[in-house]
Amino acid sequence: MLTGLPRTFGALADPTRLAIVGRLSRGPATMGELAGPHRLTPPAMTKHVRVLVDAGLVRRERAGRTVVCSLRREAVSEVEQWLGDLTSYWNDTVDRLEELLREDGDGH
Repeated sequence: MLTGLPRTFGALADPTRLAIVGRLSRGPATMGELAGPHRLTPPAMTKHVRVLVDAGLVRRERAGRTVVCSLRREAVSEVEQWLGDLTSYWNDTVDRLEELLREDGDGH
């Protein structure tokens, strides 16, 4: 069961946090690197990252005085699995509908 999805999607509902996850998908980044494009204060960036950490999307590691953030692939895999299941369901549904329409068009 995909139990972390509500928290994951809740965290991603904020545009800034969504952008942070997008940036981290390209590799780890420091808090300063993450804050730069958003013109956020350090406390505001810390709050956004904390929400992502609490949702299990991001990992924070201290390297001396620097905090480096990285994406947790396990959390992304859970979202991918859910989207894959949803896509399969709708593909199957559309395939069945197309089949019914073909049968109806043939006079069956």
